[in-house]
Amino acid sequence: MEENYNMYSCDCNTIHEDVVLDVKENMPAEDTLMDLADTFKVFSDSTRLKILCALIRNEMCVCDISALLGMSKSAVSHQLRILKQTNLVRNRRSGRVVYYSIADGHVETIINNGMEHVLE
Repeated sequence: MEENYNMYSCDCNTIHEDVVLDVKENMPAEDTLMDLADTFKVFSDSTRLKILCALIRNEMCVCDISALLGMSKSAVSHQLRILKQTNLVRNRRSGRVVYYSIADGHVETIINNGMEHVLE
């Protein structure tokens, strides 16, 4: 156990004050980091990731997503509500049908970068 710890720890007690100060001055605000953490929590659910991957490909209604994932419409609606609250998806109404799509290109970039990282 001690060997494992030492592999990730310095053997000195020197603090590089210039580095610490630079990083501290450029650290995002706590509120911003909390919002980012909340966004990443949304990405931690595989069902929501499936929905996002589907919506990257094409806009879809709840019935389409329900059929794709083999889930109830209420379960899909619940996940879409979470995705909408975190601004990851948007919707538009066409008559009686509500279509969902990813909110913007950032969402696709996050998914693609995550996939690239996982597949390395």
